Amino acid sequence: MILIHHGLQNGEGLSKARKRLANGTAEDASKRSKKDEEQVVPVKYPIDDLLVKPVADDPLLSKRCPPSTDFKVPISSVGDLLMVWDFCMSFGRLLCLSPFSLSDLENAICHKETNLVLLVEIHTALLNLLINDEGEYYEFIQNKNRKSKVSLVTWKEYLCDFMEMTSISSNISTVRRGHYGLVPTSLKLEILRELVDEAIATIAVKEKLDERIDQQQALAAEKREIARKSKEEQKLIMEVATEKEMNQTNAVQDGNENVNSQLVAKEGKERKNAPTSKMGDAKLHLDGNENVNSQLVAKEAKERKNAPASKMGDVKLHLGRHLEKELLDQSVRTSPLGKDRYYNRYWFFRREGRLFVESADSKEWGYYSTKEELDALIGSLNIKGIRERALKQQLDKFYNKISNAVEKRLKEVTHQLLVEEAVLRRSSRVHAHPKDSPSTSFLEYVNTWKPIQKRNRSKEDRAT
Repeated sequence: MILIHHGLQNGEGLSKARKRLANGTAEDASKRSKKDEEQVVPVKYPIDDLLVKPVADDPLLSKRCPPSTDFKVPISSVGDLLMVWDFCMSFGRLLCLSPFSLSDLENAICHKETNLVLLVEIHTALLNLLINDEGEYYEFIQNKNRKSKVSLVTWKEYLCDFMEMTSISSNISTVRRGHYGLVPTSLKLEILRELVDEAIATIAVKEKLDERIDQQQALAAEKREIARKSKEEQKLIMEVATEKEMNQTNAVQDGNENVNSQLVAKEGKERKNAPTSKMGDAKLHLDGNENVNSQLVAKEAKERKNAPASKMGDVKLHLGRHLEKELLDQSVRTSPLGKDRYYNRYWFFRREGRLFVESADSKEWGYYSTKEELDALIGSLNIKGIRERALKQQLDKFYNKISNAVEKRLKEVTHQLLVEEAVLRRSSRVHAHPKDSPSTSFLEYVNTWKPIQKRNRSKEDRAT
């Protein structure tokens, strides 16, 4: 006791205890660290795409093809081109402007001729819409004592007024002198984009948008109601078929029991004279009859159950597709399908068989135009990332529509090239200009949706 007390007094025992405690603490910490490493919580996907790291067990992703960039307009103006074209296609009836292709608009914008019918009709339709709205532009031209109607002859004057109002002062003098065709392509598209921006804010367009929203909601409600009724009818059909199947099965079993009892009674009389093996044959025969009857009843019940259901399914499928088409026709606006890992946006326009790619800063554009490129794009998306998972879901959802549109356009382009080659060969033989070439179809545009009374009135004006 004295030795222990003496050791503690000198601090020797306490020092050793502290060392043991320190060593134990270090060992415990090391063990806890190893245990924590073993219990690392796995990453729960999807996560932000830029945080996704490749691991050994990842599925092999396809190599994404670089999008084509062979646009005729400047690459930075492709967004304006698409916006103007999509608006004209979506509100063609309101503008009294019949459809035209994206290629026709692109070719017309790049052409140096001033009075191209397609461009004149587009500008006239948009300017008249702004005048009829009686907004800022209407007041602006009223101060200049302009007439409240744009014609195919005076459209350049009204366009100069619009450029002046929106402070697009560059090249006003060029347009005023009648040389609109010499205006840079990017500026032409900038002017059209401003016209579309103003048009979107008009009362007429807002009312049309509200009308389409109401139609969309009504169609969506109708689609939900059809799905609900279909589900209820399917359930009722299954219940009735199941009940009939059970009733018929019970009836067959009762019949089999009656037949069996009669045969057993008959065989009971013959049992004394019949060999034992014949009794086994008779029992096997009865069991076989019962199994065959049960199988026939089950087969008939299954056919009855599936027949009305398949017919009903065909009707519902047809109605569902019709409603989906109606919903697509009444779509309010075009939205991107989604974004990839680097925030590039993907656009599909149902009237154009290409999938467009817009860079994150909207300064660069490209497109995919073949089914193989589309498949490679889908196969390259990593569903561990939030954006690419959502994009893949949208591409899968609209895959048939996109691939069909892509293949249709590819056939048209191939046919167009063959026609152009034939026209070129013919024109070289007769030394004539290839006017019939599909690539010059924008020169032959005719606005077939222009109101008849307007055309008649213009004829009367020329006659007087």
